[in-house]
Amino acid sequence: MNNVLGIIPARFASSRFPGKPLADIKGKAMIQHVYERVAKQIANTIVATDDERIEQAVMAFGGNVVMTSANHKSGTERCFEAYEKYRKKTGFDADVIVNIQGDEPFIKEDHIQKVISGFVKEETEIVTLAKLIDSQEELFSSNQPKVVFNSFNEALYFSRSPIPFMRAIKKDLWIEKNDYYKHIGIYAYRTEVLEKIVQFKPSKLEKAESLEQLRWLENGMTIKVELTKYDSQSVDTPEDLDRLLAMM
Repeated sequence: MNNVLGIIPARFASSRFPGKPLADIKGKAMIQHVYERVAKQIANTIVATDDERIEQAVMAFGGNVVMTSANHKSGTERCFEAYEKYRKKTGFDADVIVNIQGDEPFIKEDHIQKVISGFVKEETEIVTLAKLIDSQEELFSSNQPKVVFNSFNEALYFSRSPIPFMRAIKKDLWIEKNDYYKHIGIYAYRTEVLEKIVQFKPSKLEKAESLEQLRWLENGMTIKVELTKYDSQSVDTPEDLDRLLAMM
């Protein structure tokens, strides 16, 4: 698929890690690591930001960057504004837009390829990823969203709780008795679908779980779930970065 645009939303403000996109990793800013990995898979890649410091950093390493409003409440909204500005500037009409988190400096090639390959069918609207959970800690962590899907690999629900609930079975045996999947937060959308979902208002389930993708499900959208064997390694805190650097 040729008409794919990769967009990396990046904000400077972060309650747990201010300036995160500019954090140094082996002599390069985190956002540069993300950008370079994505650009190897998607020829047209841009950073979408509301901060001039990030804009300058991206320009300094030769990346494409689009300034967006500081009032967006989600990366999805920022992606759509960035696409509209990029299209107006370059004339590039994307069929599919891939939304890549700006705090995953070690994002896997497999992740990007899987969400793009999910659009082999014309009716596909949104694609995301999931990975089999292999630890009790992940299964019961409210910081790790889980997903269940039907026999067509279409998402039924996302939750911070373990789903499904296994009645009459001890919780420490759940992971042995059933397959549980963690949600990996990379999304790809048909362009016309992205334009539609940014019009949706926050929904009840979204507010309850603090998971934006539930808004899309509540409004009747279909989310295809592709499976990956590779975990994601996002950086939410300085401690996360120290841990990843130690692994390197």
